Amino acid sequence: MLVFNCYGLISLHMPSRRDFIKKSALASAFVIGGLPKPGKSQPLPYSSEAKKPIVISTWEHGLAANDAAWKILSEGGRTLDAVEQGVMMVEADPTDLSVGLGGYPDQDGHVTLDACIMDEKGNCGSVAFLEHILHPVSVARMLMEKTQHVMLVGEGAYRFALENGFKKCTQEMTPKVKAAWEKWKSENHYQPVIDKNNHDTIGMVAMDNNGDLSGSCTTSGLAWKTHGRVGDSPIIGDGLFVDNEVGAACATGKGEAVMKICGSHLIVELMRNGKTPQEACEEAIQRIAKKQSDYKNFQVGFLALNKNGDIGAYSLVKGFQYALAVNGENKLFDSDYLVKE
Repeated sequence: MLVFNCYGLISLHMPSRRDFIKKSALASAFVIGGLPKPGKSQPLPYSSEAKKPIVISTWEHGLAANDAAWKILSEGGRTLDAVEQGVMMVEADPTDLSVGLGGYPDQDGHVTLDACIMDEKGNCGSVAFLEHILHPVSVARMLMEKTQHVMLVGEGAYRFALENGFKKCTQEMTPKVKAAWEKWKSENHYQPVIDKNNHDTIGMVAMDNNGDLSGSCTTSGLAWKTHGRVGDSPIIGDGLFVDNEVGAACATGKGEAVMKICGSHLIVELMRNGKTPQEACEEAIQRIAKKQSDYKNFQVGFLALNKNGDIGAYSLVKGFQYALAVNGENKLFDSDYLVKE
């Protein structure tokens, strides 16, 4: 696997995402026709016994991220370390077009990064509109641990990173990314495109052997976005929320849609009020559909994990996948979804 450092590309002795897929049999999670039934919990795609630790993350790139996180948790490590180092795997992958410095740029050709992290004590950190830094999730953690602030953006976030030992990475667009950007400019008249295919943030939530929860979320944001745009991913309560008494949730997809319902916080509060993680994810998706008339034209997916180790996964439209590491296995699942047309 090739990853970035601040001086070019290096090769690490670690399995690729393709290797993980070969080792992990692809499986389809529960699929129930029609709308979800209130009050009826859907079955989990794994045994309810010996669940801790557990890691769940968004999309196929979550397989490699889960493996890194699982290694820490299986050795008795802290969930905060697990969720940071897990998503760092994806941030460092130059072939990932939606996370890290290899991601698609904004309309002006700038790759701007957003990330947040939250621990079992309710501490959190966030950076947005950050350029030239390989691991924005680590900057977010440092902000959380070294200051009283929760969020820094743009030039301020960049200066904070440099002042605290992070190195500037001068990354040029790859020929593939540059060609896609030029094609977009010629075909879309300089207007951002928000559709079902522009969505691959990585969000991760995890629980350790003690039952403590943490989460992280990191992205290069919407491809071809307006310069300065920030979505849900770095916003505590939108792209990620953790309450160690209840559970944790994360989001992927059209950030603007998630922000309009404070999606991850909503899911945790629904779990607090007695919903299962699955029911909570479904209700959050239904709320988007009820309040946003164009919901069939874009994707949003939610993941949730409660204190019992139960999970939930649900999306607006077909195609959302999540990676689940539990009971010593790391597999990719297809989420159920609302729009069956």
